Amino acid sequence: MEQEPRRAVVLVEGRSDAVVVEALAAARGLDTTDGVVRVVAMGGVTNIRSHLLRHADQSDVHVLGLCDAPEERYVVRALQEAGRPVTCRAEMGALGFFVCVQDLEDELLRALGPEAVEDALSELGDLGRFRTFQRQPEWRGRPLPDQLHRFAGSGSGRKLALAARLARRLTPATTPPPLAALVDRMVGAVG
Repeated sequence: MEQEPRRAVVLVEGRSDAVVVEALAAARGLDTTDGVVRVVAMGGVTNIRSHLLRHADQSDVHVLGLCDAPEERYVVRALQEAGRPVTCRAEMGALGFFVCVQDLEDELLRALGPEAVEDALSELGDLGRFRTFQRQPEWRGRPLPDQLHRFAGSGSGRKLALAARLARRLTPATTPPPLAALVDRMVGAVG
């Protein structure tokens, strides 16, 4: 009797998170378009419960996830409601759910450094807008990482475009720990 292939569904908060996870998966040889590994942008972490329940009875599907630290409690509650008893981050990791220290943008900024983010903004044609943003009274004099983090989330489509550029710059040595752990679990889930 032939065993059914294993599949993985990776739950992430939004499309910018998905583009980063997809890029890292591709770098490890995983195809996120063939249905074996599927990255799902949930449209917000509060939708996680319904996504977990959707896959609850599928024994051939490994459900994994990534969330931001401020949303960790939603994920813990949803995992508990889906019959996966967890109380802490270590238990979440054992189930394949990983937490970004602040959020994904913060992880990328710390991993690659401000200069790489400014280079990516330059490639996107947004460096001039960023310099204008830096001169705004409420942002003038603030630490560069804080300015970059805030600017990344402003403007239509910027967060997604910047995330895609930064994801391509990641190497195994610079990939943030929660993302590296998630991709390792993805590989193990379908390997």
